[in-house]
Amino acid sequence: MAEKNTTKKNTSAFTEEERAVMKEHAAEVRRSKKSTPEENAQAVLDKIAAMDPEDRALAERIHRIVTETAPELAPRLWYGMPAYYKDGKNIVYFQDAKKFKARYSTLGFDNAAQLDEGTMWPTSYALTNDLTKADEKLIAQLVKRAVGS
Repeated sequence: MAEKNTTKKNTSAFTEEERAVMKEHAAEVRRSKKSTPEENAQAVLDKIAAMDPEDRALAERIHRIVTETAPELAPRLWYGMPAYYKDGKNIVYFQDAKKFKARYSTLGFDNAAQLDEGTMWPTSYALTNDLTKADEKLIAQLVKRAVGS
């Protein structure tokens, strides 16, 4: 008689990291409905503080650039990432490298960002810890465009 294979296969289309992010996002949505803007901003700072040192240093720089360039944007978590909202819509976000075991962090712009130009335009940028002052200036310009300034 043949033995039955009792080993279960993982048939999920999502990685463990992706499933964790989806759960985190659902909790963020529930929490943000009850939270004040100040509590949402503190949650972003707490998330940044919990990052690995290299990701944290880069996230702190991005946070400073975004909040100085576009103070009208409201910091809030989005899928466990620092994000910055205008009129309830995500404009820009920072994804640390460790989040999805990537080799670089990402600065991304969501659909509400006003970066449309022609028939094709970038919506995310790979970042390294070697950002120059010129890179910071470019990021500030992108954020200004994204919010319509």
